[in-house]
Amino acid sequence: MKISIILAICYLVLAPFIGGLLEGIDRKLSARMQRRVGPPVLQPFYDVIKLFNKENQVVYKSQSWLIVTYFVLMVLTGVMFFAGFDLLMCFFVMSTSATFLYFAACVTGSPYSTIGGHRELLQMTAYEPAVLLACVGFYLATGSFDVITIATANTSAIKYLPGFFIAFVFILTIKMRKSPFDTSASHHPHQELVKGLTTEFSGKNLALFQVSEWYENVFLLGVVGLFIINSKPVSIIVTLVVVFLTFFLEVLIDNSNGRMKWQQMLKITWIVTIVTAGVNTVVLMFIN
Repeated sequence: MKISIILAICYLVLAPFIGGLLEGIDRKLSARMQRRVGPPVLQPFYDVIKLFNKENQVVYKSQSWLIVTYFVLMVLTGVMFFAGFDLLMCFFVMSTSATFLYFAACVTGSPYSTIGGHRELLQMTAYEPAVLLACVGFYLATGSFDVITIATANTSAIKYLPGFFIAFVFILTIKMRKSPFDTSASHHPHQELVKGLTTEFSGKNLALFQVSEWYENVFLLGVVGLFIINSKPVSIIVTLVVVFLTFFLEVLIDNSNGRMKWQQMLKITWIVTIVTAGVNTVVLMFIN
């Protein structure tokens, strides 16, 4: 119990620093892949500090509390996860936070941010089946939704859930806003919709959105690690290696593909989810 509390506090305090550092590494790796020097690794922190010092311009005051609610729920998602709570509840809170982000984008009435918000809903439609099936898979493999029970099992969950792992890593491309599925917003500036659902965000609101994304990325990579970690101490090292390789894979995919249309994103994501996680579910049901 004490370890769970410590992990939750560590996430609360360290996640924005780890997330910002990962974004800095992402930018550096992307630049190297494109034969550029790229910005300093700490550049994301400089950007966020600058945004916090800027004046907050909003069309409607409600946009600010919607962004704050999105931020709070996203932080709560990770705290619950690293405290060992119910995984299904963690994903439910994460989905709720995404809904508030959608409202924050659409409340302005701007056609650019509204279209970005609608694309965000389409992305949720694409990745939610894989997320829910991941919860089902963990339950079928361990008999529990509790993160602490899954993480302290005798064997790694991936032994029984290879298909679920593939499906979850696949939808990470959507969740981490990377090409070819960065239809609603992206960390890259080359957006045909200016900046998607964040077009009307500025100052502290945009900074909070960015920090929320850092919290979310650390949480998502934590779920990747949940597939690997078990009761053996050596699994911690293996988990960190797998998590970093997954992160590098997402950066590589981001720099190797152009953006797809939302119809293609929806079709491909559902096909991959059904083929990998769906088949894995059927196999687990027969085994059990």
